[in-house]
Amino acid sequence: MNARRISSANTSKDSINVKTSGADLKSNLFYQSRLTRPMLDRAEGIYLYDTTGKRYLDGSSGAMVSNIGHSNANVLAAMKAQMDKATFGYRLHFQNEAAEKLARMTAERMPEGLDRVFFVSGGSEAVESTIKLARQYALAIGEASRWKVISRFPSYHGGTLGAVALTGYDPLTKPFEPMFRQMPKIPAPLCYLDRDNLSDEDRGIKYADMLRDEIIAQGPDTVLAFIMEPVGGASTGALVAPDSYYGRIREICDEFGILLIYDEVMTGAGRTGKFVASEHWGVIPDIVALSKGFAAGYSPLGAMVAQNHIVDKVLDAGGFMHGFTYAGNPLACAAGCAVLEEMDRLKLVDNARCMGRLLKAELTGLMDRYPFIGDVRGKGLLLAFELVSDRETMTPLPKGLNAYNRLVDLAYERGLIIYSRRTRGGLEGDHFLVCPPLIITPAQINEIILTLTDCLDVMAAEMNLPVTR
Repeated sequence: MNARRISSANTSKDSINVKTSGADLKSNLFYQSRLTRPMLDRAEGIYLYDTTGKRYLDGSSGAMVSNIGHSNANVLAAMKAQMDKATFGYRLHFQNEAAEKLARMTAERMPEGLDRVFFVSGGSEAVESTIKLARQYALAIGEASRWKVISRFPSYHGGTLGAVALTGYDPLTKPFEPMFRQMPKIPAPLCYLDRDNLSDEDRGIKYADMLRDEIIAQGPDTVLAFIMEPVGGASTGALVAPDSYYGRIREICDEFGILLIYDEVMTGAGRTGKFVASEHWGVIPDIVALSKGFAAGYSPLGAMVAQNHIVDKVLDAGGFMHGFTYAGNPLACAAGCAVLEEMDRLKLVDNARCMGRLLKAELTGLMDRYPFIGDVRGKGLLLAFELVSDRETMTPLPKGLNAYNRLVDLAYERGLIIYSRRTRGGLEGDHFLVCPPLIITPAQINEIILTLTDCLDVMAAEMNLPVTR
């Protein structure tokens, strides 16, 4: 095993294929809604095209995945070169050059000490791997009583049962509660909803200290880890805590000997204007989960990155009892290497930071016209805005309006793709993620804002919402 990485992977499927015949073009057994979407024909840059020729601006990078845009010629060439050599080699039988190279490239980009890399095929597997490594580390150092992983509510950490146990999002967790062991939760730092006299710094400390209280309530010798998204994803709509929150969380974890896990599945690979979002606050977590933009949609790929001392203890105790069939798959890793090289060549981390400032300013400007936009938040090109009935009280729009679906559909009809969820535990509080590929230009940001303005005007008229002309 390479001293710089632990390897593994998976065979994750998002749908079940069924036989088709004649005009039946449906390939998925399950659908999220009854609304059908057109057939994808091709994609290039920040645009996708259906089979009728209609163009869509990918304003959410899919599900915050396509960080370098679509159909990048250099990535496709690298994948073709790897396909000509080998597309699969089982990790227990062979090492492969692409996986070794990607492990080195990843470690070089991570904060100090985070240079042991374990490959998977997606974000849920990356998160699952982090909690399994944390547990095996506790066993290796003689702390078998530690098994509880504290997370936040709301939060989202993946679709496997282990990851669902960490997730705080009722529509996605409640149906499966009999099937997993629920993990303890603390409130996410939804400071923008607070109506108190505290400073931002004091609010950050207040929310961080909720972790300390929960550790004590659970029994410190039973708590294994705390997992958090440094910038919120779909469950909280690009939530950013006050700066004071991040360092205080690290202090609390250190006080009780608890591992700090950062879920950077969405925030990693340059999305927030740093390679990983933890760099914004100078906090070094113990374990990190990466995926989505890590291979930018060119191949299923993710990674767990851990500190040396954790991995060494686990290996000395007999090895990491965990793995996936497609761990370190050479084709996926070749795509990952090429994606990172393109990020460097095109200076996309810098562009995410610069274009993120511009896009956030434009989204914030919409608040002057639409009093029902209650908040705009995020970092880099992980941005969101939330709709409310009253900006002063941040009362959500009535659930029955289904604004989070309607605005997405209006945008889709006009060739703009955005991503919506509900902030308040998944039950209400409509927010919309605007997270285009990191290659976006000022002209394309203007295209997003013009289309959003049209959509918001139409929705406001339909729902009798106020507009300031």
